Amino acid sequence: MDVREGNEPYDDINITPMLDLAYVLLVIFIIMTTASVQGIKVNLPKASTTPNLAKPKTKAITIDANGQVYLDTYPVTIAELESRLRSFKAITPDLPVVIKGDSKIAYEKVIEVMDLCGRLDITQLGLVTAKASK
Repeated sequence: MDVREGNEPYDDINITPMLDLAYVLLVIFIIMTTASVQGIKVNLPKASTTPNLAKPKTKAITIDANGQVYLDTYPVTIAELESRLRSFKAITPDLPVVIKGDSKIAYEKVIEVMDLCGRLDITQLGLVTAKASK
């Protein structure tokens, strides 16, 4: 047994509590980071009013600043988008679709996706915008 007299300094430091704290903080950081990743981040154009388009079965088509198309959060080509939307349309005839296009992309890419929705007879179509700042 180590007996210390008076005010002698300790020769060793117990770092176990500090490591426990570091591991807990690491786990919290990992959980918070993965929980905050939802969808694709795009810079939305501004609009004066934003209608409420949120429905449980709504499919979101996102076009990022590079022109990459995503169905929900999965990158797809136009052909893949058409086949997937066709299968969703077969299951849900009144399939609602929203298009989120980055404000920096060419207008032609959004029109291409809208034409695809028109060919598939998707009538519930919306464009997502951000609220205009006042």
